[in-house]
Amino acid sequence: MAQLIDPTEAMFTAFEPKTQNRFIMYIDGIPAYLIKKIDRPSITFGEVTLDHINVKRKLKGKADWGSITCDLYDPVVPSAAQAVMEWVRLSHESVTGRDGYADFYKKDITFNVLGPVGDKVEEWTLKGAYVQSTAKGSLDWSTDSALMLSITIAYDYAILQF
Repeated sequence: MAQLIDPTEAMFTAFEPKTQNRFIMYIDGIPAYLIKKIDRPSITFGEVTLDHINVKRKLKGKADWGSITCDLYDPVVPSAAQAVMEWVRLSHESVTGRDGYADFYKKDITFNVLGPVGDKVEEWTLKGAYVQSTAKGSLDWSTDSALMLSITIAYDYAILQF
């Protein structure tokens, strides 16, 4: 028997795509306009295998939220390198070797994907975020490119608000 086609699926339906260049990220201590590029959160689930006689049954294991990378412009003032190092110093002071309490260095981070008129169309909250690693880039006399730096941010979990 022939299956009928739903007219709403066969005809053009207008939609507005989200674009990569419309976002804003809020990290306490780092001005939003310094943030050039970010990754959206990703999640991977582990696997639990239950062995029984000659068969295996698989179940979903623990969730692992993947770290995100954030690229920042590094102007003279305000220095993104200095802002990032202030955050790092909350978890580890390189001069004294002192480590900080998680309550000091873990932050909640929010970023929004924006619509064409600047409205918020998607909002993520990263809970318990901290600097996992930084890369300050290299200096090179043969180029006149702007200095950038990259931070990898680990977090406990992410919430998609809308």
